[in-house]
Amino acid sequence: MNKKEAKSERLQAKTVYEVIQHEGEKEMRRPINSLWWSGFAAGLAISSSVVAQGMLHVLLPEGGWRPPLEYFGYCVGFIIVILGRMQLFTENTITPVLPIMANFSVRSLNVMLKLWAVVLVANFAGTFVAAAFITLVGSATSEQLTAFHEISRHAILSGTPVGTLLLAIPAGFYVAALVWMLPSSKGFEVWIIIIMTYLIAIGGFAHVIVGSAEAFLLLLDGQVGVVRAFGGYLLPALVGNIIGGTALFSLLAYAQVRDEID
Repeated sequence: MNKKEAKSERLQAKTVYEVIQHEGEKEMRRPINSLWWSGFAAGLAISSSVVAQGMLHVLLPEGGWRPPLEYFGYCVGFIIVILGRMQLFTENTITPVLPIMANFSVRSLNVMLKLWAVVLVANFAGTFVAAAFITLVGSATSEQLTAFHEISRHAILSGTPVGTLLLAIPAGFYVAALVWMLPSSKGFEVWIIIIMTYLIAIGGFAHVIVGSAEAFLLLLDGQVGVVRAFGGYLLPALVGNIIGGTALFSLLAYAQVRDEID
């Protein structure tokens, strides 16, 4: 196969599926300890999305164009996490799922569910520590902290649990689509991450891990309770992200190549 044919082959859906399937198989073989610390680091890093957005909110003058520019801050945490190869729960709604769709077994399903549980809790632990550092250590100015809380209230308190679930479905779908596109975007990964996560930001869609950073900021400040933070937002966002990433995108990705894979 010459270089031109090889490049064309890499862009085929079957090849993309096999790349992600291989990545998923490697992830499911990783030690729990490695998954935990990678997930914890991802939780810390993804909190940068709230921090960057809040800082832009403070720095930019008021105007109708401030929110579109401010939303670029939302992309920062995703760039750090994805290019840093950290474990983000919503990426795992597709990566370890594709191997199971190709070769289903109860054992592999149990391994995937354990991976999900470890990464989700680790992500939450990371966002909680980040929120505690911001709130309790006083790493932000009072103006920045006000902006963080304003952004968080808009995300956590502006809708109902059902509304959050519905807004979380597109977010899960877009993150899974992002993972699917990365193997075909060599050299342009940053732009793919920015485009897809900016779409989540401007759409007001609910991402459970970024949302956990926002929920913990409000929780530690006493603006919401545990029931409202988890039952009113995080649980619906979690379910919606899984529906969008696994039940929709991953199934569609598998359907288009199932007759081609071995």
